[in-house]
Amino acid sequence: MSENQNLLAEQRRALIVDEVRRRGGVRVNELTRKLGVSDMTVRRDLDALARQGVLEKVHGGAVPVVEASTHEPGFEAKSGLELTAKEDIARAAAELVAPGSAIALSGGTTTYALAQHLLDVPDLTVVTNSVRVADVFHAAQRTSGQRQGAATVVLTGGVRTPSDSLVGPVADQAIASLHFDLLFLGVHGISLEAGLSTPNLAEAETNRRLVQSARRVVVVADHTKWGTVGLSSFAKLDQVDTWVTDTGLPEQARAEVSEHVRQLVVAGEPEAADRDADEAPDDDAES
Repeated sequence: MSENQNLLAEQRRALIVDEVRRRGGVRVNELTRKLGVSDMTVRRDLDALARQGVLEKVHGGAVPVVEASTHEPGFEAKSGLELTAKEDIARAAAELVAPGSAIALSGGTTTYALAQHLLDVPDLTVVTNSVRVADVFHAAQRTSGQRQGAATVVLTGGVRTPSDSLVGPVADQAIASLHFDLLFLGVHGISLEAGLSTPNLAEAETNRRLVQSARRVVVVADHTKWGTVGLSSFAKLDQVDTWVTDTGLPEQARAEVSEHVRQLVVAGEPEAADRDADEAPDDDAES
């Protein structure tokens, strides 16, 4: 196969990063065969990903970056990763939102994807400390005008982080006085020992306030966040009501998470009830 025109550059690079993380390293010639693109295209992709800091180029290929617990990638660096998983998660999470709800969305690329699926849910009140999330709703209003049922958006103040979240005392004070039906929380890392964590100390405190103000906490995070630990923990797994993730989460991890989280939703898989119905014996066939 010559140049594969079916894959956008960002999709191709997301696949490369996933392959590097899954295998612990790849060679250029392996990627050219897998992706159906030229050697030069792969090398350009590796150069771009290395500049973003998501992998390290080595002779003949690439290996994962060993990140410090204080390393915080920027929004742009994360936005091209796990695109399919984030879209599946966003679509599944949007189904949890009822019209007229008061919801909160934290910063992150997955909550950003979720915001785009909430534009048609009427009469929402959306509280967010994410500049990117707020822009999604404001852009929709500018495009379509002030339509009936459009979301009311409250953007907190604060100091801007590399992931375009607003954190610090101003954000914390604003959030502490509010109460949400649902909190959709993007995270840097999830583990049994550390719970939910982030490399940013101020963001950890703001996330604690978000969790305290929510009646129900929903984590939206793809499988690559499992086992990652940031500098500061801000919630235990037992404080999470629902984790919406993707099919890449291993079975062992699912079993471990289910012992602590009240509900695990794996986007892209049939609901448990549907699976049970499919697996149930056919009484008519047996009679």
